[in-house]
Amino acid sequence: QVQLVESGGGLVQAGGSLRLSCAASGNIFRVNIMGWYRQAPGKQRELVAAITSGGSTNYADSVKGRFTITRDNAKNTVNIQMNSLKTEDTAVYYCIADVTPHGFLRAFDYWGQGTQVTVSS
Repeated sequence: QVQLVESGGGLVQAGGSLRLSCAASGNIFRVNIMGWYRQAPGKQRELVAAITSGGSTNYADSVKGRFTITRDNAKNTVNIQMNSLKTEDTAVYYCIADVTPHGFLRAFDYWGQGTQVTVSS
């Protein structure tokens, strides 16, 4: 089994900053892509940012220049620094990791439990 544990959500005023962290643990042979999705009330879950094990990144257009994703391959952690937050960033943020477990020849997607980010005006 593989577990993802997130931390760092909360309430912040517009223009403020938050940092989310996610740690993967368990039966891990290799962690491939890690990333963050978010889901606002009444909307579909959307990709926020992703990062490969080599450090290549991909961002949603709506967060480019404001959010920065990083990872620590040795610790199997991924972080996202969110600056200049807007009310429209309010959502539940989910960590995702594409993991190859020990004993398997393919990777599986694992999700965290989600952490609430609320940006007030």
